[in-house]
Amino acid sequence: MNWENIAGQTNLKKLLRESIAENRVSHAQLFVGKEGYGTLPMVLAYAKEILNRENEHAAAKVEHLNHLDLHFSFPVFTDNRNSLSKNKFDEFREMIMASPYASYDDWTAFLESENKQLFISADEIDDQNQKFSLKSFEGGTKILIVWRADKMNIAASNKFLKFLEEPPAKTIILLTAESTNDILPTILSRTQIVEIPRIHDEDIENHLKKNFSVSEEKVKEIVHEAQGNLNDAVKLLNSGEKTNEFEKLFVQWVRDAFMVKKKPEYLRSIILWAREIAGWNREKQKNFLNYCSEIFRLALLQNYQSENLVYKKIDANGFNWTGFSKFISGANIESILDEISTADLHLTRNGNPKIVWTDLGIKLSRYIHKST
Repeated sequence: MNWENIAGQTNLKKLLRESIAENRVSHAQLFVGKEGYGTLPMVLAYAKEILNRENEHAAAKVEHLNHLDLHFSFPVFTDNRNSLSKNKFDEFREMIMASPYASYDDWTAFLESENKQLFISADEIDDQNQKFSLKSFEGGTKILIVWRADKMNIAASNKFLKFLEEPPAKTIILLTAESTNDILPTILSRTQIVEIPRIHDEDIENHLKKNFSVSEEKVKEIVHEAQGNLNDAVKLLNSGEKTNEFEKLFVQWVRDAFMVKKKPEYLRSIILWAREIAGWNREKQKNFLNYCSEIFRLALLQNYQSENLVYKKIDANGFNWTGFSKFISGANIESILDEISTADLHLTRNGNPKIVWTDLGIKLSRYIHKST
């Protein structure tokens, strides 16, 4: 990953490059931000420049993720009582080479492991300790990149803390995480934290125009919806059929929720709707939740006469967008979005999807008729 291939983040790239030029590279750094903001691409470009300054032939090796002094740890599931990153490195490399902005959910889907728990284990830390006890292959710096360090279990975190406190000579440790909430405070205190902000809308727009054939109108819609996340933007660009499917199921959900008040038999339709969605993989379910949240927010803006901010409307299959929007107000929007957020949390924690979606589907029928 080259600096110039990273979308936006101009100020941060400048600071990181200056730290290398001025020999101010901290031995342990934690890059905090969503994968779609460029967390891993930033770390890879950083590692590439550090190693390239020591050996001018290092760049190509880092770009292909096969530099012998560049090591990776990342969440995996237990397979035959084994949970080491190196057993899944080929798959990880394939995903990152294709999409360096890929998320944890993308990785879960890539491994087809939606029903398995992915984590960084204590055995993984022991394995890395053994690697770093050996001399560097090229006689220079050795770098460990821990992707999603917030997925370490407690045993791994305690062992990793010792590794941080007494790292081998000429070792640089670069961690990434979406947030610091699930990382031990003692680990945080021993790392230099680098915040990765969301990408500016104009930078995402420029990136899409440069790398994809897409209309101006479609770009504007995607940029609004992506909220600074390039991974989401690319998915939106490639999900025309999925968006139509989401739109159809959203309309069905709203119509059934309206009808339940007068005709309780529509509850059966909501249950069938929930079962259909529960059959998807987790990533697709979470994407649909994000889609629903955004549509409800846009309906609220429409209702409050902020039509200039409504970049997308649903008008397929005779859906009355204006009429629907009148039912979304300050009286119910918070409750609706809270329920969607709760459903997302339950799916993340491997809750039963049929129960999650049935519960969410029925609750909309309560909130949508709530008057101001």
